[in-house]
Amino acid sequence: MILVDMAKPPLSMKPTGWFQVAWSDQVEVGAVHAMKYFDTEMVAWRSESGRVTVMNAYCEHLGAHLGFGGHVVGEVIQCPFHGWQWNDEGRNVCIPYEPRPNRGRRMRTYPVAERNEAIYVWHDVEGREPFFDAPDVFASFADGSSAADYYPQQRLYREALEMHPQYVLENGVDFAHFKYVHETPIVPVFTRHDFAEPVSYVDFTITFEGDEDQSIDDVRSGVEAINGGLGIAVTKSWGMVDNRTISAITPVDDRTSDVRFMVYIGRTPGKDSPRHEQKAVDFGNEVIRQFAQDVHIWSHQRYSDPPALSTSEYEGFTAIRKWAMQFYPDGRGGNAADLIPVQERAIDQKG
Repeated sequence: MILVDMAKPPLSMKPTGWFQVAWSDQVEVGAVHAMKYFDTEMVAWRSESGRVTVMNAYCEHLGAHLGFGGHVVGEVIQCPFHGWQWNDEGRNVCIPYEPRPNRGRRMRTYPVAERNEAIYVWHDVEGREPFFDAPDVFASFADGSSAADYYPQQRLYREALEMHPQYVLENGVDFAHFKYVHETPIVPVFTRHDFAEPVSYVDFTITFEGDEDQSIDDVRSGVEAINGGLGIAVTKSWGMVDNRTISAITPVDDRTSDVRFMVYIGRTPGKDSPRHEQKAVDFGNEVIRQFAQDVHIWSHQRYSDPPALSTSEYEGFTAIRKWAMQFYPDGRGGNAADLIPVQERAIDQKG
């Protein structure tokens, strides 16, 4: 008889990819920001030149936590315990009471990307270098847009929810939830499912329930989504209200993730009065409210494998789940010690 530990999540909580660990304004010049992700204590710090470094938190000397009393000195971080200094490569560059540094010890650092007011790190349990780029909510759509064309970013943040990043990505192919979760009459018609590379693309046009005679050629609004692995999804919505969104889900430990969601509402040339800005804020709040409705579902969801898909759901969900497997340590969605093949699990459930 084969047993499955149902207390453990059926998807690995240490996938490969880019994941948000902070907002840029949380790590100002000279700041040291403590955090925990992937079951690892980390710190982010910004040098005087503006460079952000993310590294493991415990000093290699005697294990002091650099997030509690550590401080930035020029281009290095100094341990609060004995003053050892570490550079942005994790190398010891100074022991204040010795003539030379310790060249044999090195603190683990992570590749960092900073864009859209966010700080992302590259995580890979095998220590591989990044093999795709973190998407940018403006530049990745190659339409000449920038943050200057939008009102200030609005945010949602939820800490330590029992959910997996893949749940959020699967939402991008889920056409049916609009009616039942958000109570909107939207009927998306997918025009692109491209899962050929680590960065994937999902586009759909927006039609409305009851408009059976509406042609796709008549549609004047839609959504383009770019998924940068499992950690980041950026969208461009056009037609009704121009907006951009970023969802970023980052595992904290083997059960929970932090959820960040950002919205930019487009400015209309010639209509930039306080009244128009307030309307933009109100619409951004509505976008956030609808995302929060999804979060409520995801944070109580359990991964169903294999899922009981309807005919019209099969193509999208199958494609995105197959695509997602490349980001897991064992290449099939979990840790080998925690999972057993679907066929064996089914046999065991039958007794």
